[in-house]
Amino acid sequence: MKLRLAVLGAAVLLVAPALAAPPRPEGRAWFVQNAATGEVLLSHSAADSVPIASITKLMTVLVTLEHTKLDDVVIVSPQAARVGESSIYLRPGETLTVRELVEAALIQSANDAAVALAAYVGHGDLSAFVGLMNAKAQQLGLRDTHFANPDGLDEFGHYSSARDVTKLARVAMHNAFVREVVRETSASISGGRTLHTWNDLLYTFPHLLGVKTGHTSQAGWSEVAAAGARGVTIYATLLGEPSRSQRNSDLAALLAWGIDQYRVVQLIGTSRVYAWAQAPYGRPSVGLVAVRPVIRVVRVNRPLVERVTVPASVTLPVEQGAALGKLEIWSGKKLVATEPLVATRTIRKPGFVAKAEWYAGRAVHKFWSWLT
Repeated sequence: MKLRLAVLGAAVLLVAPALAAPPRPEGRAWFVQNAATGEVLLSHSAADSVPIASITKLMTVLVTLEHTKLDDVVIVSPQAARVGESSIYLRPGETLTVRELVEAALIQSANDAAVALAAYVGHGDLSAFVGLMNAKAQQLGLRDTHFANPDGLDEFGHYSSARDVTKLARVAMHNAFVREVVRETSASISGGRTLHTWNDLLYTFPHLLGVKTGHTSQAGWSEVAAAGARGVTIYATLLGEPSRSQRNSDLAALLAWGIDQYRVVQLIGTSRVYAWAQAPYGRPSVGLVAVRPVIRVVRVNRPLVERVTVPASVTLPVEQGAALGKLEIWSGKKLVATEPLVATRTIRKPGFVAKAEWYAGRAVHKFWSWLT
């Protein structure tokens, strides 16, 4: 069976809405990324090493969960109880589970909870725990990152970047417990404590999935967030904003803009004849259709090309539903979707008499053409 390659419809824009211009936050750095594909949608100073404040606790929790179980009981050390600023006021000798301390570190961004976890995993040696944090950063390829403590308070040698923070958040969100906790606005834990989130966007931005806020005098107001809508999950990191309200509005703008770059569309339909394959012996051509519809999330204003591979002619008999060709949808060099194309009807193989009549007709036609 000889094949030919046909491109039906060059560079077709399936979705081309009017898009708003990219936001321009006031922060030091930002980074917007498609979680599924890794495509970077927007960035500014994304590799610059800057303080990240309590976003650090994502790494603290990640390392902790690799070395503990959620039901492990932690005895609060005097060192942890002394940590100030954002705190749940832990007392020396008090016992809480790893689960509760992780909730406190992620929901209320409690510094004392982060240090309690670090002391537990490091067997009282915070430096040992910080070593684990930096080893994990190296393992993950966080080239712009170095940790000096588990809570994110300003300290020399403690920094990351918008790009690295986004990758860290994406890795942390692979953990089901982390995904659950960072969506919570409140929780109750031991000691009659009620935790409250610092993540204002959980109340105001639709479809927010988390992840972590941070603020110190050197870091400014910062946050990495994830939101899912229109079939896509977008991560946006914004570091070094001048105020909490500005961070919230600018980060919401980044997330909304990122989501708006995508649409869910039907790329392949079942009612359309994508090609016609010629049949021998004067039989009518057979239409080729897709059996199943294909729906994908696509980037708007990006050309999509249909490529249809069909036989130059078919060999009889042909059964209805037989796969005779292939349809591919390409975005640049990336294959977005592919489906077989099948015959819309059955064509029987002609008998001896029918073949003879066809050959006779061909001979008469050629003779007449020669005469004229």
